[in-house]
Amino acid sequence: MFNGKLMVKDNPQGSYLIVITDRECIGSYLGYPIFKITSMKVFPCDHSLKNSKEEQKKMESEFSSLLNVAERTPGLYFSYDVNITLSQFKSETYGLSCSAQRLHDLGDESKLLPLWRQADPRFLWNNYMLEVLIDNKLDPYLLPVMQGSILLNVPDFPASHAKYGTRMWRRGADSDGFVANFVETEQIIQLNGYTASFIQVRGSIPLLWDQIVDLTYKPKFEIVKLEEAPRVVERHFLDLRKKYGNVLAVDLVNKDGGEGRLCEKFGNAMQHIASDDVRYLHFDFHRICGHVHFERLSILYDQIEDFLIKNRYLLLNEKGEKVEEQVGVVRTNCIDCLDRTNVTQSMIARKMLEFQLQRLGVFSAEETISTHANFDESFKILWANHGDDISIQYSGTPALKGDFVRFGQRTVQGILNDGWNALMRYYLNNFRDGTKQDAIDLIQGHYIVSVSRSMTATTQKGGIEAIASFPLALSLIMTGFFFATMSLRRGLDTWSEIKLLAIAASSGKSETSICVAA
Repeated sequence: MFNGKLMVKDNPQGSYLIVITDRECIGSYLGYPIFKITSMKVFPCDHSLKNSKEEQKKMESEFSSLLNVAERTPGLYFSYDVNITLSQFKSETYGLSCSAQRLHDLGDESKLLPLWRQADPRFLWNNYMLEVLIDNKLDPYLLPVMQGSILLNVPDFPASHAKYGTRMWRRGADSDGFVANFVETEQIIQLNGYTASFIQVRGSIPLLWDQIVDLTYKPKFEIVKLEEAPRVVERHFLDLRKKYGNVLAVDLVNKDGGEGRLCEKFGNAMQHIASDDVRYLHFDFHRICGHVHFERLSILYDQIEDFLIKNRYLLLNEKGEKVEEQVGVVRTNCIDCLDRTNVTQSMIARKMLEFQLQRLGVFSAEETISTHANFDESFKILWANHGDDISIQYSGTPALKGDFVRFGQRTVQGILNDGWNALMRYYLNNFRDGTKQDAIDLIQGHYIVSVSRSMTATTQKGGIEAIASFPLALSLIMTGFFFATMSLRRGLDTWSEIKLLAIAASSGKSETSICVAA
């Protein structure tokens, strides 16, 4: 058992202990060390199962194999001293939250409670696994764990991840309005005793929809219970309003094809709830920016600048007093809420960081991050790594379009990497993520275990179909490589004028830190 901390999975057939066997200190947040889990091990607690019936042994073997998959869960973080989930809001979704604004608003009495009582259940990865220990009042053994991305560097940013699931196996919303791949990202900078924070969120389109994995490269989108769309959307945005204030929904999906159907239904549902507090904006990312001209996101920024300025950001002075408060949030989505979303969020985060540095007197009114090479490089690396972390957890691969976030421009190598990652996503979606999703559902308590459950193995259909589809997908991707590369070459004259963005901590100032967590 690692440092006396444990997690428990319990079911009617037996109990299992999930032990953290190794960790890595990645830095500190608010002066407290933050750890990343680097390995876990599952141990059975009920050895009487050896003498159980054969049917029960087979069932336990199945669940044990799923728990072994859970051992390899990426992006798990914890702290012994500080609550990196926050507990102000209660719900039944999951993920990671690291909000300086909410932490500031907590009373001193709340901060004296055990960490598991402070933790926000939305963002507590092992919430279900702790129930047995909570029932037995074993506070010293309760360790809140979050899944996401926490990146600490010079400068400093945080972000988060909710409603656990894998790409194509978790889409859209449930009937209560909680969506797949919901991520709260907080960018924090600490400078000269001041703390400035800015929060964004992302999440799947809040309709009842899915994609049934069928070995095609892009399974069709299925919208179910369309008549419930207005109610589901209303519930989702009511929840966001309660937690974040005003909401601007930025929809980045295509206007045509299957994505277009989702876009149309989402836009129609938003018309019923649009108000001064809730706005909807569609921006056809692929049509406007293509695969290389991401600098055209400035068109989007011009449309949302008024919202960002009006709803501000958090700013605390040297005494910890609130000088500014963020009163609204931008909610961004594409289809996966990974690639287009991360490029867009990094652009918004860059603009808000410039506002904050100007407010603190570090930047002049005309100064931008791109004029400081070292600082800008740190910023881009943090956001690129953040996007990769979230993408790996949801899709199994690093983010696409990450070369633009990391280097400030599209590259031939980046396009080739995108093609390879797209091919890997196809493989994982069809042949690995089903089992991974079962493991996630098990540790989140979504299984109802029954001894009478049939243990007959599910027939894997389409062996020949799988062989046929894989080379087809590969040929399509390689064709895409060709056209994307030609597109990039045609744009070389324009691209040669685009300089790599950069940012350096100002000389003569006190140490600056930035952190990203998710």
